Amino acid sequence: MHLEALQELAVGISGERSVDVVLQSIVGGLADQPGVALARVWVTGPGDKCASCRMRATCFDQTTCLHLSASAGTSLRGEEWSRTDGTFQRVPFAHASLSSCPSPVSAIATDRTGQLLDVSACSQWAEPEWIEQEAIESFAGHPLVFRGETLGVLGIFRRAPITEQEFGWLRMFANQAAASVANARAFSELDKLRQQLESHNAYLREEIDSALSFGRIVGRSRALRHVLEQVDDVASTDATVLITGESGTGKELLAREIHERSRRSQRPFVRVNCSAIPREMFESEFFGHVRGAFTGAMRDRPGRFQIANGGAIFLDEIGDLPLELQPKLLRVLQEGEYERVGEDVTRKVDVRVIAATNQNLAEAVRARRFREDLFYRLNVFPLALPPLRDRTDDIPLLAAHAIAAVSKRLRVPAPPLTQADAARLQQYDWPGNIRELENVVQRAVILSKGVRLRLDIALADLTATSTSASDLPDVILTDRECRARERANLVKALEHADGRVYGPGGAAELLGLNPTTLASRLRALKITAPKPR
Repeated sequence: MHLEALQELAVGISGERSVDVVLQSIVGGLADQPGVALARVWVTGPGDKCASCRMRATCFDQTTCLHLSASAGTSLRGEEWSRTDGTFQRVPFAHASLSSCPSPVSAIATDRTGQLLDVSACSQWAEPEWIEQEAIESFAGHPLVFRGETLGVLGIFRRAPITEQEFGWLRMFANQAAASVANARAFSELDKLRQQLESHNAYLREEIDSALSFGRIVGRSRALRHVLEQVDDVASTDATVLITGESGTGKELLAREIHERSRRSQRPFVRVNCSAIPREMFESEFFGHVRGAFTGAMRDRPGRFQIANGGAIFLDEIGDLPLELQPKLLRVLQEGEYERVGEDVTRKVDVRVIAATNQNLAEAVRARRFREDLFYRLNVFPLALPPLRDRTDDIPLLAAHAIAAVSKRLRVPAPPLTQADAARLQQYDWPGNIRELENVVQRAVILSKGVRLRLDIALADLTATSTSASDLPDVILTDRECRARERANLVKALEHADGRVYGPGGAAELLGLNPTTLASRLRALKITAPKPR
């Protein structure tokens, strides 16, 4: 054996991440050394074959034994020795043969000491006929020990004597081989843990998605679920979708979700705000232009439809598109054809159209502000997003989601959202819908300083504005009407507080009143608080 060859082999296996590859490389490399007939590695494992093991009678511990895990060599007859299911596929620890020659493999593992043997002097532990036929003269074995743990045994059979120097080289190689086996096991375990973690994270994501959201859409109210069921139905088709709803309800987010769930999801999603495009730039913005088409056209420019080819285009605020420009949009929707400004070439385009508006387009058609044929072309599959006041069950979820997002973006600790905070948010009508809620939450997070969510301050301006707005119609309420409104408000607070008047989340905290003051008002109005559930 050559020291350089063993060193090269040790370097080669040091970077491997598979235990099987390491073991096969060890025996394969040793079997290529001069005179080596057979190289084998036994690895420590469970006692899994005790019932059929030929050494069971002399095995003192049937819970652990040595498993033949890798074998390489060639007989004088050209037969390969790569099988690991032979006579010595299992070797017990502390095995003592009835003969005068104990098994060296067992002794090496038990004593953690290498052995160099002249097999002609003692061959009872092997197969004498095999030793004679293959002209085996010597055996050398070393334990594979890493950080005090016996990983297994490395052994070689040679058709020539093994010198003490070669035996020492083999010991150094065995130490390096043990480290490579341990590293490969560690890599394998890390990979297994990584896969488990990915599976666990995927499971958690599925749980969160099913409980709180539909993709990036947060909520689980009945009103929202009805819309999302429709999204599931239409997303896989190429049908044109018209999303209607008040400002701030998340129409663009819904449009993106439709695109993400479609077969075009890997293609572009192009957004166009129709109300922001000047009349004179409409054709250029939508369909593109060539160089010199008009003053300032210094180069060719693709339009939004060309960019979206194969994907989807989101026409936001479609109701604001001027009447005289609507026929040009209608043509590309009907025929899938257009010409760039300054060019006579007709181009084809394959684009899915998703439009959105906060206007009543049917009324606009009746008032002749919107073309009827364009309306019907857009209104193939209408989706109406409910305002936030119609999905109050979603407000706590949306607020918690906004708190986490804002806190992460601002790099501040996320303040907790209490039951009282959630109830207070649910009492407001949110005319600006989700956009307004997110703004209020952001203001409250900034003011909280990571301790307590300051909704009292963030909502103060909104409440004042709401009160001023309600006072605009010069309506005088009777005393009975005032009492009825006050009574309804108190009953609603008690319902949100689950009948509790005092303590955190109680009706008094929700109303901003002293608990004794609230109790007096309840008695005066003859309101009995329901028993807490």
